[in-house]
Amino acid sequence: AGSDRAGRRAAVIMSLVQTARLHGLDPYAWLRDVLERLPLTPHSRIAELLPGAWKLARLTTH
Repeated sequence: AGSDRAGRRAAVIMSLVQTARLHGLDPYAWLRDVLERLPLTPHSRIAELLPGAWKLARLTTH
């Protein structure tokens, strides 16, 4: 059996994956890109990494 802390972490990850899926995204591709960009993204631009904004940016640039 896992710990409560591990359960909470798993729930957060599952929530992120499902949110990406609800936006029609490949969760792996979205998370990978976000995790690579997050350290260099200013706080004022974090919203650009949310699934809806991320998808829109891809649609307008590809």
